[in-house]
Parts: sequence; structure tokens; C-alpha cells
Amino acid sequence: MSGNIFGTNFVIIPFGESHGKCVGVVLDGCPAGLKLDLEYIQAELNRRKPGQSNITTSRKEEDRFEILSGVFNGYTTGAPITMIVENKDVDSSKYEKIKYTPRPGHADFTAWFKYGGFNDYRGGGRFSGRITISFVLAGAIAKQLLREILQIEILAHTIALGGIKLERDITIDDIKRNRDQTPVRCADLNVAQKMIKRIEEVKQLGDSVGGIIEAICTNIPIGLGEPIFRNLESEISRILFAIPAIKGIEFGAGFKAVNLLGSQHNDAFILENNEIKTETNNAGGILGGISNGMPIICRVVVKPTASIAIPQKTINLKSMTPTEIIVEGRHDPAIVPRAIPVVEACLAIVLTDFALQRRLIPPVLKQIKRNG
Repeated sequence: MSGNIFGTNFVIIPFGESHGKCVGVVLDGCPAGLKLDLEYIQAELNRRKPGQSNITTSRKEEDRFEILSGVFNGYTTGAPITMIVENKDVDSSKYEKIKYTPRPGHADFTAWFKYGGFNDYRGGGRFSGRITISFVLAGAIAKQLLREILQIEILAHTIALGGIKLERDITIDDIKRNRDQTPVRCADLNVAQKMIKRIEEVKQLGDSVGGIIEAICTNIPIGLGEPIFRNLESEISRILFAIPAIKGIEFGAGFKAVNLLGSQHNDAFILENNEIKTETNNAGGILGGISNGMPIICRVVVKPTASIAIPQKTINLKSMTPTEIIVEGRHDPAIVPRAIPVVEACLAIVLTDFALQRRLIPPVLKQIKRNG
């Protein structure tokens, strides 16, 4: 099976490269009869697009999307949906100079050898963060389905950036109220200011920082996930690792579990309004790869942006000689804030896929009534 296809019932095929004509996605399996909220899809793209603040890349892209198929009279038809976003603010000149000198931290080296040098090296080509537009496009439709049919909500926020950490507990209301008031998308505004200051300091040095994104999915039905190899944790992990720069993931208590006893880590079952819940949520809403009805909580590690304006060692692939490289161009000193809508989109795609499999979302959302 091709590495460019994800999903079983809600299938996405992303396409395009960073400096190509466009990036986009073919989405197959979307139910018929969904009235698409086009403004919402654009708003999701706007959260991801470059040039939002002085702590992001200066590349200016409107990222206006276009639907080519699968939608008629404002409703999904059940046919494959094709959506594209054109690449307009493209400057490939700097990449011509370094096409034989792979940038440390990028996929230039591995792509060169895997594809015999035929890969599109401009801006990272297929391995650029720009390909995540495809995920956001498909995810925006998935989020509409989950919200309208199952009332599922997905929220992600920054909990660590450049060594600055969010130490206190944050509520869903905190995230909704504060997250989008700051360019780093941290729900604690005081911590957010420290993060911004750290990014500005590193940017002046020509360097970059990484961070951690936490995602919370609420109102999850029990039973999503198909053990053992298509379980909920493995599918979420698989799509999240498709986001460039993601280097780690944990669910619930995650790596903190190594410091807990079993009696501390186990989530005791309780009755709440005659529904079975757990007293704690160290499992992150997933047991045995199946959703247990509690909020799904996961965190992803985002590495520092690989493109930095500091001299680095590399090898000239043509002459096979050591050399040095300084990466020019327009790059984010921290990509964490722009990755937040991408993480949300990826979670939505997985949850929609499993919800369709369990028939919690019907194949036709509403039937047109005809006279006679």
C-alpha cells in the first residue's frame, strides 16, 4: 500500500510539494449530505498559515482553498472531495545553491538516496511542513462531522516551548478563553509572554526552538479503535508522526508513569449520573487500544525548526567532500504554534475514520425529499 494514503473508511490522499504549483488532498469516504461550512475550513487554514506574527516565517501566503470535486449545491455528494491551495509566494533560488548539500535536520539526505536525486528539493519538497495543509483541509471536514453528529470537540494548545513550561493545570475553559490571544497559543498568558521572549532571543541568534503540544478530545464514545494493529493509539500515532518535526508522543500520564505505582496509575471505575467513568485519566481515554469514554489526551514533541541561520557541517553529494552550509530563506524560529491546528486535524481524521466504521456517523446525513 502506498505511503501517501491514510485511513480505511475516511481516506485521505495528500499531494503536492512546498514549491510546486499547489498542495491539496483527495478525501474519499465523506458521507453525503454534509453542508460544508466553507468559512470554517478557511479559518482552520488561517490558523496554520505563515506570516501570522513576527515569531513565524515571513513567507506570505493567503492559503485560499478551492474545491474541485465532491461538493454540489453546498453539500457533499458522497464522491471523492478534491481540495487544493496554490503556492504563490515561492522563492526557490536559494535552494538551487544547496541542492547537493543536504541540510542537517532535514530529509534532503534520505530523500536524495531513496529517490535517486529526482526528488523535489525546493523548500523540502514533499517533506516540507507545507504539506500539512492537506491534513488541515481534510481535518476541517472531519471536525465538522464530529461536532455536528457526535458533539466531539478537539482542542490543542502549547504546554512547552523553548524550555519554558506550563506548570499548572489548565482547564478546557482556559484553553478556549486564552489560547488564541497569544501567537504561541499557550492558555496561560503569563507563561505565553515568557515563551515569546525566549523565541525572540533565539531568533536573534539565528537559531530555533522546539516544544510540546497537548491535545484534548472530549465527548468521545466508548468503543473506537480496532485492535490489535489498528488500535486507537497506534492510528493516532501513525498520522501524527506524518507531521514533519514530530519526534515523540505520549497518552495520558505518558512517560510520567515510570514514577508511579500500579495502584497510582490505574484509573478506578466510578458511577457518575449512572454512567461508568474513571476517577482519574492516566490512560488518556484509551484502554487496550479502544476508547473508554473519557477524554482522549495526548502530547506530541515538536523538534526545533531544522532551518537555522548558523553554519553547520554537511557533505557535498556531488563531490563527496565535507563542506559547511548556512540555510538562507524564510523560516519559523518555532513551528509549534502553527502545528496546533494540524495536530487537531489529524486527531479528527482518525476519530472520524473509526466513527464511520462503527456506523456512529451514517453514510448519508440527510435525505432529499422528492414529491411524487
